[in-house]
Amino acid sequence: MTEAAAPLSADLDLIQRIIPHRYPFLLVDKVRDIVVGESCVGIKNVTINEPQFTGHFPGMPIFPGVMIIEAMAQTSGILVGLTMDLVDKQAKVFFMGVDGVKFRRKVVPGDVLELQCEGAARRRARVEIRGPRDGRG
Repeated sequence: MTEAAAPLSADLDLIQRIIPHRYPFLLVDKVRDIVVGESCVGIKNVTINEPQFTGHFPGMPIFPGVMIIEAMAQTSGILVGLTMDLVDKQAKVFFMGVDGVKFRRKVVPGDVLELQCEGAARRRARVEIRGPRDGRG
């Protein structure tokens, strides 16, 4: 995607043109601050009506850590898709691993995850993304 044509943000429509995920497993509501090939910030609004909260945990809803990691992976996939010009190409970008993840606090309904992805360093057929983190808004 050329710098002139690169979006600064991605709404749900553009996200679904890049990655194949759909409800209930699409975990990114929008992406902002996109710098193609460099960085972006994915936004996930955590709401009480999401299906995982019926069992995780009854009476004390906590957003599962593995779903935070998946939201990070989806945000990274969107950055890679924009970087590699994969919009509307039905390409699949696969999450291959995670290193050094620590969760500092619980994520609960009402929180907003800010998933910061930096770097799109290509290594053969792989792309490495650094630094997805969460924050509350």
